[in-house]
Amino acid sequence: MKTIKAMMEHLYWADERILDALQKSETRNKDLLKLVRHVAVAERVWLTRLLGKDSGQYSLWEEAEDLSVIRAMFEENAKQYRVYVEGLEESRLDEMLDYANQSRVLFQTSVRDILSQVILHGQYHRGQINQMLRIESAEPVQIDYITFARL
Repeated sequence: MKTIKAMMEHLYWADERILDALQKSETRNKDLLKLVRHVAVAERVWLTRLLGKDSGQYSLWEEAEDLSVIRAMFEENAKQYRVYVEGLEESRLDEMLDYANQSRVLFQTSVRDILSQVILHGQYHRGQINQMLRIESAEPVQIDYITFARL
């Protein structure tokens, strides 16, 4: 549990750093904003599933134009994940959850693997976002876990 909690705290920190870098860059790149929105929505989708609810109402790849709306999504995600993770007992990490993906295909996955997916998916896309910032001649942001751990 300690590792999962630390990795989730890193996720919140890295999301915020990426959002700050995007705001500073003043980007209007629709593909970049779409990717950032995707990360926020994917976090929400997995949380919805963890809570035993249907995630079918969420569209993972919609256009996005307003960074403040995306930031609000990330902030709400962090708030809700903190509540979920703090209330999660270690004995439940290997509990299997049934859910349908966005294409309505049924799956069963452990809580541990879902949380790992949220953590790794976000880090993968934040790397892409940093690369896109660099292409736009904007300053990418340091989001490595070790940088977070040294704080």
